[in-house]
Amino acid sequence: MAFVRTGEILLHYRVQGLTGAPVLVLVNSLGTDARIWDEVITELLPHYRIVSYDKRGHGLSDAPAGDYSLDDHVADLVGLLDHLGVAQSAVAGVSVGGLIAQGFALRHSDRIAGLVLCDTAPKIGDAPLWDERIAAVQGGGMEALADAVMLRWFTERYRRDSADALAGWRNMLARTPAEGYIGTCATLRNTDLRNDIAGIAAPTLVVVGDADVATPVELVRETAACIPGARFEIVPDAGHIPSIEQPGRLSALMKTYFNEVGHG
Repeated sequence: MAFVRTGEILLHYRVQGLTGAPVLVLVNSLGTDARIWDEVITELLPHYRIVSYDKRGHGLSDAPAGDYSLDDHVADLVGLLDHLGVAQSAVAGVSVGGLIAQGFALRHSDRIAGLVLCDTAPKIGDAPLWDERIAAVQGGGMEALADAVMLRWFTERYRRDSADALAGWRNMLARTPAEGYIGTCATLRNTDLRNDIAGIAAPTLVVVGDADVATPVELVRETAACIPGARFEIVPDAGHIPSIEQPGRLSALMKTYFNEVGHG
C-alpha cells in the first residue's frame, strides 16, 4: 500500500504497470474506493501505467469532517500526480469521480491527454436530494441508505444473479466513513459546471450504463453534447458503475478511444 500527504490530506493510492507506458488515472465514485476499477485495471494493464486512488473521505484516505469542495478534490489529484512525477495523463472518472475529472480538465488542461467520463454530468442532482442524503446519514449512519443505493448502482439482473458480489459492494458503501460520504455529498450539492464544460479541450469519451437511474442516459448524453468533439457511448446491461458490471465492455471502449486519440 502507498500513501502520500497532499496538503492536509493523506491519500491512499496504487500504481500498476510499466514505467514509460501512457498514464491512465482512475477516480472512484461516491461511497466506493479504488477497487471498483480492479477488473478494468486487469484488462488495461498491458497497455498503460495505471494510477488509482481513494479520493478524500473514502477507502484508506483521510476523511476529515466538513464540506469538501470540487477544488479540494482537484487539488488532491494534482498533489498525487505531482508526487508521482506525472506531467500528463488520461483521466477516467465515474459519477462524482467524473465531476472531479471535469474539474481537473478545466483547471489543468495542459495535463490532460484524454478524458473518460462515466455515468456523470456537470451537475448531478439538486440541493434537496443531497441535503436529504446527508440528513439520512447523520440520523442513521451509512446503513440507513445502503439498500436504496444498491438499487441505484446496479441493474436488476446483477442484483439477482450476483448476490454475493452485491453484498460485498454493499459492505464497501456501509463502511465508508460517514464524514467522508457527507463531505462528498456537499461536493455534489455545491458543484455546477454546466456553464463551463464547453471549455473542455481534451479528447473526451462519455459513457453511460443503459440502466443507470442515478445519472440517466439522456442526462449523460446531454453532457457529451456540451463538450466539443466528445464521443458518446451506451454500455448495455449496466447501471451506474459499468466498471463493476461490464468491465470488459468499458475497457474495450476506453482502449479503442485512447488509441484513436494517440494515448495508446
